[in-house]
Amino acid sequence: MKTKTIKHPNPVWREKANFIIGAQCTNKADKTNAWEQLWSRKVSGNIFEICCIPFFLYDISLGDEVKTDQDFWISEVLKRLGHFTFRAWFGNSNDSSIRDGIIKRVNDLGCLFEWYSNNLLALDAPTEDLAKQLADYLYEQEQLGLLVYETGQPNTRSDPWWHIMLNSKK
Repeated sequence: MKTKTIKHPNPVWREKANFIIGAQCTNKADKTNAWEQLWSRKVSGNIFEICCIPFFLYDISLGDEVKTDQDFWISEVLKRLGHFTFRAWFGNSNDSSIRDGIIKRVNDLGCLFEWYSNNLLALDAPTEDLAKQLADYLYEQEQLGLLVYETGQPNTRSDPWWHIMLNSKK
């Protein structure tokens, strides 16, 4: 099984973070095994606050409080801060104006973002109202063929979209 480590070079709450914890991202269909390093703030013992926007994990968002096992792998979400995670995939587009336009709108909304690569952007909306506005905007951009987006909510597909991205060009 191939293993890939997903890192956050520029976590949005870097100044709060003091610990890196892990979470497993596995796609059994093609035997892609990945784990995401998550910048976090140690609250106590094995309790941590997430200080980055997950690139691949579902059902964990910026600011959520999680519990880890003794090896610092996430075992459960204890408390949700109420943030919403989105991801935008730009395919193999080389048009920087598309990315620049998305970032301008994200900034105008007051949302945060982190780049995983030139083509994958993780987005954070701190409120439900902003999440709706961001989702509407991303949907419009997707309909124009400029990107593909998803939410960070649990995905019921047996074939997660991210394994394709992990195995393509960055």
